[in-house]
Amino acid sequence: MQDRILYEYAVIRIFPKVEREEFINAGILIYSKPAKKLLVKTYFNRQKFDSYHSKLDPDEVELNLKSFELIAAGDPDGGPIAKMEIAERFRWMTAVRSSCIQTSRPHPGFSADLEKTIERLFEELVL
Repeated sequence: MQDRILYEYAVIRIFPKVEREEFINAGILIYSKPAKKLLVKTYFNRQKFDSYHSKLDPDEVELNLKSFELIAAGDPDGGPIAKMEIAERFRWMTAVRSSCIQTSRPHPGFSADLEKTIERLFEELVL
C-alpha cells in the first residue's frame, strides 16, 4: 500500500458579478506540506462567462486566472508573491477577498498521488 499524503485543496472561482455572489468554478489549487508541492490547474470557460453579461474584461479575467499557475510554479512572471515559500503562496492565494477571482475555503484530504488527485478534482468540480 502506498503512503497517503496529507493535502489541502481549494476551488478557484470566477465571480462575473461579485455583488450577485454567482460564480463559475475555474480551477483547483492543491498544497501539500509533506510533499512540498503546490499544484494548480485552471480552465476559463469563456462561453459560460459570457452568459453572465459581465462588465469585466474576459481577457483580463483569464490573465488573472493564469497568474495562479505562475505563482504556484514560483515563476518570476508571477510577481513578488511567486517568490514566497510554498506555504505562504498557498495561504496568499486562498486568503478571503471580495474580488472577481476568489477561492473556496481550503479542504483537507489524503492522496497516494497528488497529480491524479488534482485531475480527479478538476474533472469533478471544474469541467
